[in-house]
Amino acid sequence: MQVSVESIGTLGRRLTVAVPAEQFEQAFAERLNRLSRQVKLPGFRPGKVPTKVVEARYGGKLLEEVAGDLIETTLREAIGTQGLKLAGGTRIRHKPLARGQSFEYTAEFEVFPEVRKLDLAGVEIERPSVGIADEDVERTIETLRQQRVTWNPTDRAAQRGDRLMIDFVGRLDGAEVEGAKGQNATVVLGSGTFVSGLEDGLIGAKTGESREVPVAFPSDYRHAPLAGKTVQFEVKVNEVAEPVPPAVDEEFAKALGVQDGGVEKLRAEVKANLEREAAGRVRAVLRRNVMQALLRANPMETPASLVAAEIDRMKRIAEAMRGAGTPPVAEGADDELYRKRATVRVALGLILAEIVRARGIKPDPARVRARVQEMAQDYDAPEKFVEWYYADPERLGEIESTVMEERVVEELLATAQVRDAPAGFQELLKMDVSID
Repeated sequence: MQVSVESIGTLGRRLTVAVPAEQFEQAFAERLNRLSRQVKLPGFRPGKVPTKVVEARYGGKLLEEVAGDLIETTLREAIGTQGLKLAGGTRIRHKPLARGQSFEYTAEFEVFPEVRKLDLAGVEIERPSVGIADEDVERTIETLRQQRVTWNPTDRAAQRGDRLMIDFVGRLDGAEVEGAKGQNATVVLGSGTFVSGLEDGLIGAKTGESREVPVAFPSDYRHAPLAGKTVQFEVKVNEVAEPVPPAVDEEFAKALGVQDGGVEKLRAEVKANLEREAAGRVRAVLRRNVMQALLRANPMETPASLVAAEIDRMKRIAEAMRGAGTPPVAEGADDELYRKRATVRVALGLILAEIVRARGIKPDPARVRARVQEMAQDYDAPEKFVEWYYADPERLGEIESTVMEERVVEELLATAQVRDAPAGFQELLKMDVSID
């Protein structure tokens, strides 16, 4: 068997394999004799059909079958002897088949790119250094208060933050707009629940008052018939109510699940929760910084077949999540956006896989359980959450992959120059954690 390799671009390879005529003929003769003993044809006893008769009827098919078998065995051997690592499927073409002649075929495929940099020696990585301040705790408690407000009807003019009960109808050129009508609808001024402009137009209104509120829709509004148009809304205010947040006292703490210890225990639990949130966010920011450093250290051309497969996977996930009402990719995202994200994910996957292989990293069962238990703290029955996770190997495998990636990040950080950057909790929440 003769083998030659030709490069097609950076990752493409064309493998040419030539099988000697003797080997091809032997394989054909063996298959022909085997079929002659098995085939049944009119006028011949079973197993006594002459090979010439069998070849005349089935010769073309037999040649293709022999070629297929030889490709399967010789291609694997040729790839191994050449030290090639395939990154996707192969495209195979063979020359015309005939008895007594050598068999030659070509296989085109992509190989994995070389990952040259398996550490971050000499690279500076920024790590957020965050502490939870008293104002972070108070801000969170205030958010919890606002989530539990009661509403007190008032005769004063409506202001931002008030809740209004309204009847409304929208008209365009005198005709009612489909879907722009409601009775006793609830709107909190400034919440953005209603179309922009309508809530602002109700500031200052009182209970029992009727208003005409013109609302100009933007030119890129998602509902084309209203894009760039001005709709006249007739609104009647049935009630204006002001928010009354609860006092921060022992009853408030109990309502949030703190049965003993009162407000101070509540503050302690809020702080602990914020510290867990901050720790998770720091991990996410640090992961992003490390991954971006890896990508910069390993510029590569990604195999087109792997990128195409990742795009297909992303689109299937997006379609499934869109059906559930939570699309992971912006509505109307074009193929270029998918391609960009898929290319980054494939490149990172190849780099991380090589680091895991080179360092022999495996999931640590103790760390996996610790991570599941940490996640379980956000649930009312942590023990049952842990049992639920461990009941499904696929579900648990996701945590194992996360823990392995964290291990990679830790080991890479040990080779890098890490610089702690002080930051506030609110600043931390605004930090970008996306990689693609």
